[in-house]
Amino acid sequence: MVSRPAPASALPPGAELPEHAGFWRAALDAVRDPVFVRDPAGALRWANTAGERLAAGASPEFVNVTETTGKIGAGGVLRPARIGALPGGWQAWTLHEGGGRRRPEDFLAEAGPKLAAARGRHGTARLIAELAAPALGDCVFVLLPTTRGRWEWWSSGAGTPGHGRIRRVPAQAAPVLAGAFAATSRPEVRAVPGSEIDALPSVVAEQFQAHSEVSVTSFGGHDVPGAVLVGRRSEPVFGSAQPRAIEGFAEAAGTALANAHRFALQEEATRGLESTLRPSPPARVEGANFELWYEPAAGVLGVGGDFYDVLRREDGSAFVVVGDICGKGAEAAALTGRVRHSLAALHLVERDGRTLLRLLNELLIAGGSNRFATLVLGSVAAAESGLDVTLASGGHPAPLVLRRGGGVEEVSVPGTLVGISPQARFAEATTHLDEGDICLLYTDGVTEARNRTESTELFGDERLFTVLESCVGLPAREVVARLREAVREWLGNSGHDDIAVLAIEAAPRAE
Repeated sequence: MVSRPAPASALPPGAELPEHAGFWRAALDAVRDPVFVRDPAGALRWANTAGERLAAGASPEFVNVTETTGKIGAGGVLRPARIGALPGGWQAWTLHEGGGRRRPEDFLAEAGPKLAAARGRHGTARLIAELAAPALGDCVFVLLPTTRGRWEWWSSGAGTPGHGRIRRVPAQAAPVLAGAFAATSRPEVRAVPGSEIDALPSVVAEQFQAHSEVSVTSFGGHDVPGAVLVGRRSEPVFGSAQPRAIEGFAEAAGTALANAHRFALQEEATRGLESTLRPSPPARVEGANFELWYEPAAGVLGVGGDFYDVLRREDGSAFVVVGDICGKGAEAAALTGRVRHSLAALHLVERDGRTLLRLLNELLIAGGSNRFATLVLGSVAAAESGLDVTLASGGHPAPLVLRRGGGVEEVSVPGTLVGISPQARFAEATTHLDEGDICLLYTDGVTEARNRTESTELFGDERLFTVLESCVGLPAREVVARLREAVREWLGNSGHDDIAVLAIEAAPRAE
């Protein structure tokens, strides 16, 4: 049988209740579990404070299961209840212990994924305060140590959510708080004496005035010093299980803060690695103009296996290199760093490109890496007119020259892959650039770009030549821009391998 009587708030004034109603109403109103009283006709005649809170102004439903058990429906949820017989056919429906309250496990199951998704120390601490209020208390402060002997705080439930810094309270003035900050074992709820609350700076202490209870809990054994202060004015949401809910939440919050700290360290290390590996702007060389397109594949690092360098020498010439380390991602980026730094040192004492490639080949083999590289490197030097470009190659795509007078030429520089065999052989060639001529060095990220709709179709050498032939006579900046536009249009939104393009243009000399 299911009945849907009027809600408790809608009971008619002066409704008759059984004898001694004032006595048992006062007694049942103090009971933490929701209690509903029904008359012999099944109408709801009274509910205690916990019952009114559960009903939330709506009409609860009562479902008989047996003579002594039933279910009370509120908010779309049926909860088990005991049915107590009263004189005259009246009944008292009481939810089972905990039946009218949220379970800590349910709260933690909801909060866990949100904490796991938090990022950064600030965002995680703010989220901890927001999740804890009002489920765990009416006012919540998250306190974490920061620099110069201060605490950083995040609050929720105390008016407008806040954030700031306060002086750290000495341990002798607040031993319970200090103990929570120093705790390394599992979180444990500890009552905070009023004297310790008064010792806190006013921006915190004033928020806990008129709270019946203030507790502090550490974040557990996660090497995360700090604590969460919880103040409560009203009845605990989880009843007698409230301490268990706070401790379980503090444990999950400590894990989230520890993850945020580790993530911050990883980001710092990544930024440091990127700053070391990312190519620097090309050096200035008289009579030469260098234009670049450098676009690593998507990944954690902002660098990849493709690289370039343009380094100035004391005689005014420049050492240039464009290379491609087999693979992509962090491992390829690390080897890229080794190759670039090795060449940056070697070119200071050795000018011959073939010798540089031979030395680099020996270094890679001796280092035990199972990766190989393709490179084209050499010198760019001013001539009586234009530039002389001398290049050596190790298995790299052939350099291309755009003549201002018309045509695209391939510079034949055969050579084997670098880092594979001790018997590797390399060749060298020199080409002259008149004013307006452009020599283009590039990696296979250009020619192996996959079509946005047909992934098996590559951009290829033929399309590259077609684009470059349409750019003959244009300045290097426009050539690189048009090539980038053509490849990006070909790719669409699809991913791509690392791309590096270096255009060397013979520019007008300064008068």
